[in-house]
Amino acid sequence: MLRYQTVLWTFSLLSVAAGSDFKARNCSGVKEAAIAKGFSFENVPLQQMSGDHLRVCPQGNTCCSSEMEDKFGQQSKLELENLVDETSKELRSTFVSRHKKFDEFFLELLENTEKSLNEMFVRTYGKPYMQNSEVFQNLFAELKRYYTGGNVNLEEMLNDFWSRLLERMFTLLNSQYVITDDYLECISKYTDQLKPFGDVPRKLKAQVTRAFIAARTFVQGLSVGREVANRVSKVSSTPACIRALTKMMYCPYCQAMPSVKPCNNYCLNVMKGCLANQADLDPEWNQYIAYVCSADQRR
Repeated sequence: MLRYQTVLWTFSLLSVAAGSDFKARNCSGVKEAAIAKGFSFENVPLQQMSGDHLRVCPQGNTCCSSEMEDKFGQQSKLELENLVDETSKELRSTFVSRHKKFDEFFLELLENTEKSLNEMFVRTYGKPYMQNSEVFQNLFAELKRYYTGGNVNLEEMLNDFWSRLLERMFTLLNSQYVITDDYLECISKYTDQLKPFGDVPRKLKAQVTRAFIAARTFVQGLSVGREVANRVSKVSSTPACIRALTKMMYCPYCQAMPSVKPCNNYCLNVMKGCLANQADLDPEWNQYIAYVCSADQRR
């Protein structure tokens, strides 16, 4: 019984195939669908013909010429690139706006801090401060250079600031004496033991270092995310990907079935193949997003 059903099923399939070979379908619907999609072909067959000339779509009876198949391939590539670009546009825009907003916020904060300290010191110390204000100007210039990606060692820079400040203050407070450079250098060497500013340098260094490392890391992270999103959105389509997309999206046109849509699993498998390089980034990208979000919340 089972063998009989198998033979009957095979015969039925052969009958359908034979019928399809002898009954060429009308291609008028294909032409209408192609025009509606925006294609302009010089010639669309009125009836199905042999598809021996096709390189991607099935070579049975077909409504497609070689020109049509080539243009379907070109359109498949263009649609994929546009789709990925459009899908990632919001993500890229978010990174650009977040980076710009934080960068402006932090630089403005740094500028306002320098301005307010300068005004306070001018009111408090007057001319002696103004004659030595470049010490503080250099400090803020180096802090800005570090934040913007410059090669600055924060700890060494802050230590140097306190040493320069000590030298200037010692000279001002002992203006009746002639202070040599060697003597000032000697004083600087023993700053840690003398602690002329108490515990302020240590506390300030810890706070400034923590704040600026976090700020620079965060803004650079946003910049990296923006660049990665920009690069990933530019899909480099492989020939295999274009073939698979063409088979899925446009080969039904060649078979006189332009309204047939691919099933979900088929579409997913094709897209996974086309976006394999991007998919490899998924675990690392998720970790990166989690880190950036947590840093944003801490800020």
